[in-house]
Amino acid sequence: MAFDSSFPPAALFDLDGVIIDTEGQYTLFWDMIGRQYLRQVDFGAKIKGETLQHIFAEHFGALQAEQPGIRAALDDFEAKMDMPWVPGFRAFHRSLQAAGWKTAVVTSSSAGKMNSVYRKLPEIPRMFDQILTAEMFTRSKPAPDPYLLGAGTFGLPSGNCLVFEDSINGLKAGRAAAMRVVGLATTNPAETVSRYADITLADFTAFDAEKALAVLRGN
Repeated sequence: MAFDSSFPPAALFDLDGVIIDTEGQYTLFWDMIGRQYLRQVDFGAKIKGETLQHIFAEHFGALQAEQPGIRAALDDFEAKMDMPWVPGFRAFHRSLQAAGWKTAVVTSSSAGKMNSVYRKLPEIPRMFDQILTAEMFTRSKPAPDPYLLGAGTFGLPSGNCLVFEDSINGLKAGRAAAMRVVGLATTNPAETVSRYADITLADFTAFDAEKALAVLRGN
């Protein structure tokens, strides 16, 4: 869908691996869970971008009794994890605001996880026009539902929304929503991310609102 200049542009950001550099920590946690409960290796990479509800339904359906323990372990892990900013993000976000962009977080994290984020990074709720969490989506990434909801909250066509993602499931979700996608090579190799993205970045240090608009317009 083409950009419509009669509407403002919007930036729709995943959280982990895009705004905060936390995906490496999650990989270690979910790899441990995969080995312990499923006897699988590299489980963390498999479930990137999925909501916890989807992970349980897809992979732990036969382990109903174990799910509360896994959830409690995840809650404890998230409360203690480090949450550094992805380099350049805050400056890039300021450039978007100055240029009149709408901004939203579109994350597979739960509202409870976001409360942990707000305790460590209290500026985040003030930075974004909307914050959409896992409880708001009917289907998890890689389905387009999260990003379509993001566009819908602003009343914007898909062509006016630029998705920022790092996981393969998230990149696919942006594509499925008929949006242009910026891939962050913070979690997966750049050559892998580039298969699903219009442009691939190592981080935001050399990116600004003008360059983002060029991507959104297909230039």
